[in-house]
Amino acid sequence: MKKYTVQHSPFIVPTTDGKVIKEHFGLATNGNSDISIAHMIAPPGWSEPFQTPEFDEYTFILKGKKQFIIEGETVILSEGESIKIEKNTKVQYSNPFQDVCEYIAICKPAFSMELVNRDE
Repeated sequence: MKKYTVQHSPFIVPTTDGKVIKEHFGLATNGNSDISIAHMIAPPGWSEPFQTPEFDEYTFILKGKKQFIIEGETVILSEGESIKIEKNTKVQYSNPFQDVCEYIAICKPAFSMELVNRDE
């Protein structure tokens, strides 16, 4: 039995906001609720509603810039930078810039709509 898994075909999460989400490991891909790892591409002008997730989220910027509003504080990360946002922290993610933002997101436990707690 192999003690590793190579992911050749991540789950493409359907979106309506132009963002590309390719989950390599997590609930949608292999049922793993412990962790999710996704490759994201956020187009210029993209944003999500504020949310207070019940998971820690790590973000590593591969290309471009991404804006985070974390409990009222604005943080902007660029290529090569990373951040950990602890669970139960109110946050908004966006790309108000003119270039595409490409990044890796890791959630522990795994991302789920039941745990993200997005504002209406």
